[in-house]
Amino acid sequence: MKRLDNKVSIITGAAQGIGLATALKFAREGAIVIVCDVKQAAVDAAVAQCTELGATAVGYVMDVTQREMVDAVVARVKEQFGRIDVLVNNAGITQDARLVKMTLEQFDRVIDVNLRGVFHCAQAVADTMSAQGGGVILNASSVVGIYGNFGQTNYAASKFGVIGFTKTWSRELGPKGVRVNAVAPGFISTPILSTIPDKVITEMEHRVPLRRLGQPEEIANVYAFLASDEASYINGAVIEVSGGMSV
Repeated sequence: MKRLDNKVSIITGAAQGIGLATALKFAREGAIVIVCDVKQAAVDAAVAQCTELGATAVGYVMDVTQREMVDAVVARVKEQFGRIDVLVNNAGITQDARLVKMTLEQFDRVIDVNLRGVFHCAQAVADTMSAQGGGVILNASSVVGIYGNFGQTNYAASKFGVIGFTKTWSRELGPKGVRVNAVAPGFISTPILSTIPDKVITEMEHRVPLRRLGQPEEIANVYAFLASDEASYINGAVIEVSGGMSV
């Protein structure tokens, strides 16, 4: 028996980076994978990769900032599979600028996706999970959401907020058998870093005691553990996965 056998798992931002790695990890662990992202072609490609691994996988184009889309996807998943076991709130963006340069549009967009989007998705599945007597909500925070970071007022605020969500929902939903946890990745090698100069990447690596960036799969492994019954007494936790960069 695999770790996530037949667990119906919705993953947002699942078409690239950490989200895609998580979808593929869940597929390998036997989950029914619901791939959600904003571009149809990328969603189709991710579903195909999950299917190649032998998993049942379906995909939806979904913008987490649009509540109607979120509710529609959740309703269709529940109708097709009868339950929702796991939600991985992975979708997120960055629009960096120093405080004195940040536009209202940059601030609002990041808060809308990274904070309001997490709220939309969690609220959309909470009743179903509570009614079925169990479920797992996993939220993507960041080390930036614990320690802050230069030029990331909006991103830091959103990821601090996600930790607040996690602590609050773990108290509210815990009595219903629903566990809520957050993962706080450090510097991870994803497409987001493709525009960063090699010199800066090297500096980032030297801030980490392990002297390297993390791989998306290393975050996906933690999500898979937290989604599984092996983590049955972990609730309200924020797990830093950063190679020790905050030590």
